[in-house]
Amino acid sequence: MAVLLKTFQKNHPDCHTVTMIQLTATPLSALVDEPVHIRATGLSPLEVVLFEASLEDEKGNLFHSRAYYRANEAGEVDLDHASALGGDYVGVHPMGLFWSLKPEKILTTLVKRDVMNSPFKVQLKLYDSYFLLLLPMLTPKASLTVERWYVAPGVTRTQVREGHIRGALFLPPGEGPFPGLIDLYGGLGGLVEYRASLLASRGFASLALAYFNYEDLPSHLKQVDLEYFEEAANFLLRHPKVFGPGVGVVSISKGAVIGLSMAINLKQVTATVFINGPTVVIGEPLKYHDQTILPLPFTSEFVSMDALGLLHFCDVLNDPQAEATLPSLLPIEKAQGHFLFIVGEEDKNVNSKTFTKHAIEQLKRNGKNNWTLLSYPQAGHLIEPPYTPLCYASRIPKTSFSVCWGGEVIPHADAQEQSWKEMQKFLRKHLIPFKTSQL
Repeated sequence: MAVLLKTFQKNHPDCHTVTMIQLTATPLSALVDEPVHIRATGLSPLEVVLFEASLEDEKGNLFHSRAYYRANEAGEVDLDHASALGGDYVGVHPMGLFWSLKPEKILTTLVKRDVMNSPFKVQLKLYDSYFLLLLPMLTPKASLTVERWYVAPGVTRTQVREGHIRGALFLPPGEGPFPGLIDLYGGLGGLVEYRASLLASRGFASLALAYFNYEDLPSHLKQVDLEYFEEAANFLLRHPKVFGPGVGVVSISKGAVIGLSMAINLKQVTATVFINGPTVVIGEPLKYHDQTILPLPFTSEFVSMDALGLLHFCDVLNDPQAEATLPSLLPIEKAQGHFLFIVGEEDKNVNSKTFTKHAIEQLKRNGKNNWTLLSYPQAGHLIEPPYTPLCYASRIPKTSFSVCWGGEVIPHADAQEQSWKEMQKFLRKHLIPFKTSQL
């Protein structure tokens, strides 16, 4: 759909022609994990123009990105094929304006909170390239708004307050049944819904599960009780729209330790996506029935601070293989389900590359081949759904500290796009009953 924004007159030796500058984005409204085809026409041949993207999040934080492009001889710029000359990235990157968005206020993370009622609205604008310093005062040559949703039409959200568990259940449209999964985020707590809502939009019954710092759950995590997560798995399997006999877990960081522990101890868990997590118990004891695993003793020697004042936690247990006798090391070889390990090799928060390497060695030593590894050089800790801007560092809420997550913008964006596709393939393979998958 073309959006017409400005008409201007070009002078030619033999005639006067009126050319329409058009900026188009297809689709104008879509899920946040879908690519957008951006194209500008009606420009002067070989003219250099500036594309700008911007959005305001639900807290009023501003994010923006910019890139220069040269029109072809027909006066067109097609971002699917054109190479950016400079700005926030260089080269052919059709979605670069989205994943290169950066906060106006440093150390701010782009997070969607209300997934059901509103999209992120990304403003796309086209400017003459030589007025960069005057950009705030200029009228763009063309502009339009793109809506980026975290939930597809027909997906339902149900608040979950059953027994001890607290969260939100997202169900795809239709009668089902659907493959079920539990979505776990990291050590800041609360209820994070945007990945679960997107996975429901792709056909999964997704339970975004809170485990502290939410409603009547403890404000701080004192211990991880696996019986809580077992209750969540059983809740999901009882649902009439969820396939059995197993559920999946999608987990990152602190949540990944829990996801690994669930895979080891709960027969209900048959597929685990493990994103940038340690394979030892860190921070709080892990309890399941009458068994307790104490955490790795933690000292300030594990934490370093870079020249920007950002905290790095990736030195915690640099070589887990050398510490194989630690009681805090989780016995991954006992897991009966399958693992998808997703690793950002430039993770500055967790030494995920080394941890995952050791976990795979444990599995191999025990004759297991129930794992797949996706390892991405130059990707950081926070591997999110596609086209999410890299969060290199952010503030820790209610503290004066900021933590480094790591990663390089373009390789991190590539890792997010590829891993999202592979994650869905993995979950479908191991959660959908064979006969059903053949229908």
